[in-house]
Amino acid sequence: MVRQGIALMAALAGRLGATAAFIRLFHSAGHAKADHAERGDVPGWVMITLMSAVLVAALLALAGPALEAMFNQAMDTVGK
Repeated sequence: MVRQGIALMAALAGRLGATAAFIRLFHSAGHAKADHAERGDVPGWVMITLMSAVLVAALLALAGPALEAMFNQAMDTVGK
């Protein structure tokens, strides 16, 4: 299970690297500067969202079996 989590993290990190390169390219092309100043930091929010998804996936991969065991134990306790 740990190997699957590590493989998942490596795959997501590769995708994040590609996304970061795209964001740098997007900024260097001047597209972000041509929009309104009130638009906000969209690439930053995209990066935050992707990093949050990676954290959730990593926690689920590492703690999934323990969380499942706790849930099953709680359900057995309630069912009695």
